[in-house]
Amino acid sequence: MADNGRVTEPLFVIPLWADLIAVALGGVQGALFASGFRGQRRLDFLGVAIIGIVMGMGGGLIRDLLLGLSPTTLHNNWYLVTATAAALVGMLLAGLFQRLNGVIVGLDALVIGLFGAFGTSKALAVGLPLVPAIFVGVCSAVGGGILRDVFMGLPVAIMHVGSLYAVAAGAGCAVLGVLSLFGVNITVAAVAGVSVTTILRILAVVFDVSLPEQRMLYRRKVAVETAAIPIVRPSADR
Repeated sequence: MADNGRVTEPLFVIPLWADLIAVALGGVQGALFASGFRGQRRLDFLGVAIIGIVMGMGGGLIRDLLLGLSPTTLHNNWYLVTATAAALVGMLLAGLFQRLNGVIVGLDALVIGLFGAFGTSKALAVGLPLVPAIFVGVCSAVGGGILRDVFMGLPVAIMHVGSLYAVAAGAGCAVLGVLSLFGVNITVAAVAGVSVTTILRILAVVFDVSLPEQRMLYRRKVAVETAAIPIVRPSADR
């Protein structure tokens, strides 16, 4: 791309190996979550594998759709192959990982950070301003989890009281975006963003930190619904 006689290069191109690592980690984490699911109906092997694939590829799909780009994950065989293999590994080793709760928490935090960093970086690369780029990064970070919950018929995690799921992603994406605007190498900025997201997410889980619940909004809703219920008073005996 030319700019006043100078040739400028794209801000950042996500290396294939890095994108595949994020997909693989997401696939493992999704399969672990699905394997430990205890609902009215247990998931079979195919169900667990599908959830792992959705978790691994969901963030990238949502990222590219928001940017109006053809989904990268559907233009290379390795994405689907990697997500499937990772989901199978997560399913086969679920018994081992379920005894290592800290590993699952750390893996979840790392996946959020990676997808957030890649989403923000790609958004900046295509010319989006800082705030929309951060938004795309957050959607990419939590996109796999949203699709996982929708596929499993569960309440979407980021819309309920939790351990700063989207907040941690937003903080990391913001760090990456601001550093890149100040001329910091995008790879260094991405590492910083992933680190911030991962650390915040882990600390939030360890210390059980979450955003305040919307109790007042809930009480007002209940009050309105209650007021709409007609009250039948017993008539006095004459």
